[in-house]
Amino acid sequence: MTDLAAKPKQRQNLFSFGRVSFDCWSVGTIIIAALIAMPIVTVFILALSPSDDIWHHLSTTVLPDYIFTTLGLMLGVGIGTLIIGVGTAWLATMCRFPGQQIFQWALLLPLAVPAYVTAYVYTDIFEFAGPVQQLLREIFGWKLARDYWFPEIRSLGGAITMMTLVLYPYVYLLSRAAFLEQSVCCLEVSRTLGRGPWRSFFTVAIPLARPAIAIGLTLALMETLNDFGTVDFFAVSTFTAGIYDVWFNMNNRAGAAQLAIVLLTFVLILIYAERRARRGQQYYHTSTKYRELPSHKLRGHKAALAFIACLLPVCLGFFLPVAILVNYALDYYEHAFSENLLQFAWHSLTLSTLCAVLAVLIGLFMAYSVRLGHHKVIQFATRFASIGYAVPGAVLAIGTIISLSTFDHALNDFMKLTFNITVGLLLSGTIVAVIFGYLVRFLALSFGTIEAGLTKVTPNMDGAARTLGQGPGATLRRVHLPMIKASILTAGILVFVDCMKELPITILLRPFNYETLATYVHQFASDGLLEESALGAVTIVAAGILPVIILSRTIRFSRPGSKQIQREVDYQHAPPQSPEVPV
Repeated sequence: MTDLAAKPKQRQNLFSFGRVSFDCWSVGTIIIAALIAMPIVTVFILALSPSDDIWHHLSTTVLPDYIFTTLGLMLGVGIGTLIIGVGTAWLATMCRFPGQQIFQWALLLPLAVPAYVTAYVYTDIFEFAGPVQQLLREIFGWKLARDYWFPEIRSLGGAITMMTLVLYPYVYLLSRAAFLEQSVCCLEVSRTLGRGPWRSFFTVAIPLARPAIAIGLTLALMETLNDFGTVDFFAVSTFTAGIYDVWFNMNNRAGAAQLAIVLLTFVLILIYAERRARRGQQYYHTSTKYRELPSHKLRGHKAALAFIACLLPVCLGFFLPVAILVNYALDYYEHAFSENLLQFAWHSLTLSTLCAVLAVLIGLFMAYSVRLGHHKVIQFATRFASIGYAVPGAVLAIGTIISLSTFDHALNDFMKLTFNITVGLLLSGTIVAVIFGYLVRFLALSFGTIEAGLTKVTPNMDGAARTLGQGPGATLRRVHLPMIKASILTAGILVFVDCMKELPITILLRPFNYETLATYVHQFASDGLLEESALGAVTIVAAGILPVIILSRTIRFSRPGSKQIQREVDYQHAPPQSPEVPV
């Protein structure tokens, strides 16, 4: 029989600072946050070191090109993702037309395709030797490139198009979730004031969904700044490509760090501008009563236009490139499938799995620490540790390799002086560096997902466990873990897929002659051998489809008052039924 009067186990404080007490959870979170922040701090320190006057050379030659190209890329991708993401989210949520229910989840599919893979496919289609221009030359009798004009795919406009096709789901995902959560009362009041569906969309729905739209747009632009494969393949001079060039081709780490600081400034300005735009503005639901959202039935040419508007992003961003990749993979299967490909796939799977497990464990530890201790020190530490997702991979790679190599040299010098033993480089130049770089960048995903799951668990559960004599560790293991299994699984899958697709960190931190599927596809496609790399690209895309399904199901039942949620609420509040006793 359980002793209800058992004395609760108290948290053991290690030390106190003023009125704030620190236990093992708090101290562990602060240590983790310090380690995660180390690469970013290292970049700032390295940027202040002498750089052989490389900055003067960059500022007078390529720096203006980096700035204007990066700004142009962000502007183009921002406008494209905003129009496609918000427009399709409204159509799929509030309108009824043929294929609407399919588009609700299909519009997320391009999220599974890395931007650089899409760039490789479309370059193969639209370049001078590609099938499109060959067909045009056969039809019109053209012979040379000067005989006609055709848009250059390897250009800034091409990079904007490729990134827009695969990044608009960030805006679509959050916009659709915001539209689903809106109260019907606001829309009904707008209709009673004489506004039609489209005027209600622009004057009511979009302003209410503005925070979610802004966050989705910010995520898309951050991914734009992080991209390396597309801009490198298209020879577009952005900051990410410039960092790689200065570090490896000019062999100047300080100059690369200085470029990284400028790129990081772009990110901070982006975040600040988004928050300042919403400063002093509050967004509240005006009703606690929810019911199924009204849907506007489209007929005739309006239904056809809505169908085409939703079909084009899905076809161009997912079905067309994936179909071409699958065709290449089948045709060149014998050339592509080899022991090397299996080895590269094994490297990707092991790295991604190990990083996903570590990110989930660390994210769970930090999220539970925030739940236990509400003082500002822990909250600041966890928020600072989550900043890595907002930092481009090239910047994190510089900070990671410098900080780890500094530690390796310090340890080697200590062992040599103390024990006359040379240990060499233990961390830098190994897969440890790659995993650490992944953790710095993607820890925010696991932490945020698990923290969101924990916030749905009522604090009464903690109090009940404490009265039964359970400490924080036992409460987490026996109470919280069974209740947030879905959040933990989602966090692990998201981190795993992002690690499979990650290119800048992998290229810059991988050991010598160590390839993953991402680096393998990038290397072969850059050399014009897309057919041989198609099988690896298809594998990367296949790994990204599972989280798309999870995300689609999550937002589908996210609206309060939806049938699925209402069934769960009714079940929870239903009186207990007597068990049936067989006669």
